[in-house]
Amino acid sequence: MTREEKSRVIEDLTAQLAGTNVVYVADISGLDADTTSNLRRACFKANIKLEVVKNTLLAKAMESSDNNYGELPSVLKGNTSIMIAENGNAPAKVIKEFRKKADKPILKGAYINEAVFIGDDQIDSLITLKSKEEVIGEIVTILQSPAKNVISALKSGGGKIAGIIKTLSEKEG
Repeated sequence: MTREEKSRVIEDLTAQLAGTNVVYVADISGLDADTTSNLRRACFKANIKLEVVKNTLLAKAMESSDNNYGELPSVLKGNTSIMIAENGNAPAKVIKEFRKKADKPILKGAYINEAVFIGDDQIDSLITLKSKEEVIGEIVTILQSPAKNVISALKSGGGKIAGIIKTLSEKEG
């Protein structure tokens, strides 16, 4: 690979990293062609871009990126693939599901919305991460709950007051 090609690859990787807040670094080495094809299919269905990269080029792209990848470049050893997604827990779910049939991919690390996770033991905690839409939905539900309580209290209270007024008016008559 010439210097020109390397710099072009670094530019492409830097642009990809700049366009996302979710990057997983995994080891998929040793998977046969059929298994790798199945993994790529699973990633495609989950809207995840899977790409095999050279460690040095990815490290340089991370360096030139505006994001702070913290310790993530330190895990760039051996064979490396990156998984780029919009949803923070989607790659973790694909990895966990895929490992029911194979021993790979192994999670090296992840960068999700400025948080860095290192090591395969983080996979379960990454699966439980909620997407932005899920968090917003929960907040809206929480905010609606007190309003619904007030409205139902007013409705039921209004019925009681009307009953009391009716009873009092009947006593007077």
